[in-house]
Amino acid sequence: MKYIDLNADIGEGFGDYTIADDAALMPLISSANVACGFHAGDAVIMAKTVALAKKYQVDLGAHVGFPDLSGFGRRRMHIEPEVMAHYVTYQLGALSAFAKAADYPLTHMSFHGALGNMVSEDARLARVLLQAVKNFDAQMIISTMPGNAVERMARALDLPVICTFLADRAYESNGLLVSRTKPGAVIHDKEQVRARIRQLLREGTVQSIDGVTLPVDATSILVHGDTPESLEMVHTLREIITEMDIALMPPARQRRLMAG
Repeated sequence: MKYIDLNADIGEGFGDYTIADDAALMPLISSANVACGFHAGDAVIMAKTVALAKKYQVDLGAHVGFPDLSGFGRRRMHIEPEVMAHYVTYQLGALSAFAKAADYPLTHMSFHGALGNMVSEDARLARVLLQAVKNFDAQMIISTMPGNAVERMARALDLPVICTFLADRAYESNGLLVSRTKPGAVIHDKEQVRARIRQLLREGTVQSIDGVTLPVDATSILVHGDTPESLEMVHTLREIITEMDIALMPPARQRRLMAG
């Protein structure tokens, strides 16, 4: 692998509540997924986060989720797909307004938490929500894990895609994430993360929680900003990327490269 995007979920506080040191994380990553006010985030946080992304020239992405502040968007909600599509448009519009005010582009989007899990499994839900994204901006890059319903439907709708690997999450043998309700779903051990990233960058594979070797066609690595180890983990990932002589390249630049 010659290049990789280093991506983090950012702006996930609300009001006086902060969940991560976004100002410390932003200079270390190449793309950011910004909460848009539903699972986390608010107007002030979005404005500050967009300004940080512009300052460090980090690709700006919308991180859309369920309307569930108290559950941080990690509880499954059974909302009609057509209604959820409006919620997706609402969140894209909110962050896009702050991006426009800052004269900085919104390049990509991803689905957060329980919504991300549900849309990865459900092709109909994925199609409806991604059609809403396409109606908003047909050039919006969809950031998702490889091989799931989101990737398939995004490609079917001719939306650009970047596939991502979650550095701190365990995978089932079917390629989906291990549920956070199960032991071992979140990986906190730095050495285990190091080994996983080296395996990804050298071989394009990862070991599932059951020990199965899975192919991973990803050119982006995601770190969850809401974990206590996130800042240290990003430093670790940058060390490995530098050590392996791999270039950091955000999604928009990857897309331009692929387009020739």
